[in-house]
Amino acid sequence: MTANRILLQHKYANVIAAFAKRQHIGLREAMDVFYKSYTYQDMRVGVSDMHCRSDEYLAEELTLEKNNQT
Repeated sequence: MTANRILLQHKYANVIAAFAKRQHIGLREAMDVFYKSYTYQDMRVGVSDMHCRSDEYLAEELTLEKNNQT
């Protein structure tokens, strides 16, 4: 399923904000991590309707992904 492009952009912003808050980092750094992540790629192409999940869930996925890359 593909989401409305505008709604998807809003979702990205919410996930980035939630991730920044969770990691205690700035929005710019959070955006950099997000747009380089598999989580973003999955949301962008609609894998498993990732965009339908909550912002906090997606921020947690992003945190787990970031921690596994280090």
